[in-house]
Amino acid sequence: MNVEMRFTKWGGRRHWVYRLERLGEDEHGQWFGGRSGTVMRRGEDPPVVQPHDFVTLVPATGSWIAWFNAAGADTPIAVYIDVTTRPRVDDEAIHAVDLDLDVIRLWDGEVRVLDEDEFADHQVLYGYPPEVIEQARATTDELVTRLTAGVQPFETAARQRLAGFATG
Repeated sequence: MNVEMRFTKWGGRRHWVYRLERLGEDEHGQWFGGRSGTVMRRGEDPPVVQPHDFVTLVPATGSWIAWFNAAGADTPIAVYIDVTTRPRVDDEAIHAVDLDLDVIRLWDGEVRVLDEDEFADHQVLYGYPPEVIEQARATTDELVTRLTAGVQPFETAARQRLAGFATG
């Protein structure tokens, strides 16, 4: 069964919308897959076509959503994590508010935090509550530590899901 990813920005503005396949659930959370050719729409921008397969993890706990690319994908990014409000999954969709901060790991193992300037600007522009700011910063710090240390689910669990999805 397919679900729709429904990312919004603070205040309910549409951010990203696209379809994913349910892949199952384990101790790490709920896994979803996107095929090469998946049409993704960001706000009112023209659609973007995903050039390669990927898997997505909505964690059992935590305020983030992660994307994992297969080795050989035409991207420098192995793991891309959006820091969000606590994601919610129902029968039709995955819902989360994107809080601007992203944590990525490149294929060479380098870990980076993206969009800190956007996060700072949006705190003022949209009036993020102090507890949301604190949670987003704490989540970002935790994700940097986990990606740098190479702990699950960012290692074999993700690779196994990718391998199963690619052959499925």
